Amino acid sequence: MPKSVIVAYALWALGGPLGLHHIYLERDSHALLWMLTLGGFGLGWVREFIRIPSYVAEANRDLEGRKRHYPPQALPPLGPVRFAGQVCVGIYFGAVALLGLNTFSFFYSAVLPLSVGAGVQLVSTAGQQTSDVKKTLTTCLITSTILYGSKLSLVPISVAASVTAAQNRRYKSARAKQDLVPRLYRLGLVWLALSAPVGYSIFHNTTATLYYLSDCLSAFLEMFWFIPWLRNVLEYILLLPYRVLCALTGGGYYDETWRKVLEILLREYTEKEREALKILLLKEEATLEDITQRYRELAKTWHPDHNPSEEAEAMFVKVHDAYQLLLRRHRPNRFK
Repeated sequence: MPKSVIVAYALWALGGPLGLHHIYLERDSHALLWMLTLGGFGLGWVREFIRIPSYVAEANRDLEGRKRHYPPQALPPLGPVRFAGQVCVGIYFGAVALLGLNTFSFFYSAVLPLSVGAGVQLVSTAGQQTSDVKKTLTTCLITSTILYGSKLSLVPISVAASVTAAQNRRYKSARAKQDLVPRLYRLGLVWLALSAPVGYSIFHNTTATLYYLSDCLSAFLEMFWFIPWLRNVLEYILLLPYRVLCALTGGGYYDETWRKVLEILLREYTEKEREALKILLLKEEATLEDITQRYRELAKTWHPDHNPSEEAEAMFVKVHDAYQLLLRRHRPNRFK
């Protein structure tokens, strides 16, 4: 039976962010993308209100055996929306990996670039287009090696992968029609595999997740220290989800109680900070005054001018770095 525009719109309205209309139209890669990003972060779902008729017409051509045949060298149009989607989803997949899988020793060399590449490739395969997955992933691995260990490396990795995917875009080859049950089975398996890091982060790593997000936001905003007004605008936009959450749950953004809640959630020390506490011979409940006092004592003890031992200089550097790390944690504007 031919696909119906009315049914497609009904599914778009009822479960559009979960890709129900794309499953109905047999656009499985697009459906998977929507399932993992809740309709392209909501923006793609809204945009599809005017795109559904063309999707339905395309699906009906396929059902009638009138699939378009493109010359072997023909390239799909290079759209700015698809390119922006590749960059955003690549960053999103990379951020999820950073939150849930960063304990692996080979994280920055393999897990992060492959995660970003998976997000970029998923957008590349939406609709009638696809791309060369090998070249996309290779670009991710090379870029990740150049920017190894950087918290913000997922941004240039995603941009480089998106450029490579755009350069190697092509039309999909014709495929035989498949039944609904096997399609749903494969979609379910892939969705579980790709969403597992999100579940792990939410249910087993909530505090560390919030703490990392706070660090990333701070690092990003510090890049614009020389343009205060731009920094304030970006901070307002990035913290908009937090403001919405406060409004929905009855708290005000400027309510001190809600800021304290955020502070409590982010109080747990990271592994580096625990190591810094060990270097300064302090416990986790140490105050800023305790940290400063202990730093002065140890700095005086290990200063090369007062301590002639061979390990004095190295230990003095460790003490100084540990103090700076803990000092950043206690900055008054950390949670503002």
